[in-house]
Amino acid sequence: MNSRRSVAGKLAAIVLATLGWFALCTWAGLRLELPYGLAIGVSLLMTLPLSFWAVGWFLQPLTHTLASLSDGIRSFRDRDFSVRLATSDRDDELGELLASYNAVGEILQEERRQIRQRELLLQTALDQSPIAILLINPLQRILYSNTEARALFLGGEGKLEGLHFDELVAGCPEPMRAVLDSGGDGIFTVEEPDALPETYHLSRRAFFLNRRQHTLFLLRRMTIELARQEAEIWKKVIRVISHELNNSLAPISSLAHSGDLIADRPERAGQLRSIFESIRGRVDHLTDFLDGYARFAKLPAPRKEPVDWSEWLESLRQIYPFRLDGDPPAGTAHFDPSQLQQVVINLLKNAEEATEGEDPPLMRIRAIPDGRTRVEVLDRGRGMSEEVMQKALLPFYSTKKSGTGVGLPLCREIVEAHGGFLRIENRSGGGTTVSFWLP
Repeated sequence: MNSRRSVAGKLAAIVLATLGWFALCTWAGLRLELPYGLAIGVSLLMTLPLSFWAVGWFLQPLTHTLASLSDGIRSFRDRDFSVRLATSDRDDELGELLASYNAVGEILQEERRQIRQRELLLQTALDQSPIAILLINPLQRILYSNTEARALFLGGEGKLEGLHFDELVAGCPEPMRAVLDSGGDGIFTVEEPDALPETYHLSRRAFFLNRRQHTLFLLRRMTIELARQEAEIWKKVIRVISHELNNSLAPISSLAHSGDLIADRPERAGQLRSIFESIRGRVDHLTDFLDGYARFAKLPAPRKEPVDWSEWLESLRQIYPFRLDGDPPAGTAHFDPSQLQQVVINLLKNAEEATEGEDPPLMRIRAIPDGRTRVEVLDRGRGMSEEVMQKALLPFYSTKKSGTGVGLPLCREIVEAHGGFLRIENRSGGGTTVSFWLP
């Protein structure tokens, strides 16, 4: 900006003009042969009023501008970004400051408009969401609920905002109330007269809003999805069972036909024994196959008891040989020894098959500082691809030609019934590690 139009330039011009007027008055007094002191006094009397007027004239628009800026900043503080200040009568730094204020106001107003549009879009998306959403404040009051939440809890009539969460829970069906009071996630089913049962999944998340902890509840209908998954599982079960039955019944039918032909020829009666043994083998295979499914479907709850690790491992070694890496944990654990033995034998068998029986499978047991125990069964086989690893724990999935896909899911079911979890990982250098943790 040109210095002649700057605030400093204007002030300098006033000062120079005042000094010039003072000098002119002093010179005129001296020309009139007034004493020097008197000439200075008269000059001051003639200069000071003019100086005060010039300073007032100069400060009046400046004061007005600062007052306008102060009002504008107060409007910002009150979140009102619509106030604009006139800049046409200012061609100095204050005018530039006013223009900057107006530009900031435009930016803030535009951002508020965009935020409002996004809020409306989010509001529309939340209201149209099939997931029931509740936001609870630290005082357990409902701050927000969408359309699905109002339909779920109030039948679509009324508002949930402001209602105490405990009051809302008290009016829910018992299965829903139990999960809402549990403090965690869960699945529940609500049965109502003249309606199909509805299954929901509840998830809750805590987060800080305005430096205060709030809780977000999400309730999603799972009935259709569960029904679809259940249908897919049944289809897969039927395909697997049909495949196994055909693999056994077709040879049995063929052997029975051969036996019928041999029965009419006494000289070949000796072959009947071989036919009967083959039939018995297929029947035994089919029996084992069906027993595996029966065990998975009828798994009892674990009967936990104190178990000494050393004694339990020694009894396990008598059934299935293995190598133990390190010493077992000292003291006792608390689990169902028979069920856990079933888990480890299954994992040891899989490890031995993966390494084609080169060495006894390797097992490792470690006590974790948080009180849990980690049991690992390791092999040096080919490992698993990512796709196989993701499906390995699914019921009825198997990569073996004669596999039923029940072993690993049964192991996971037993471990989870004990309050633990099971995981499969590829080892560095080749092979697989199957681990499970016990509380």
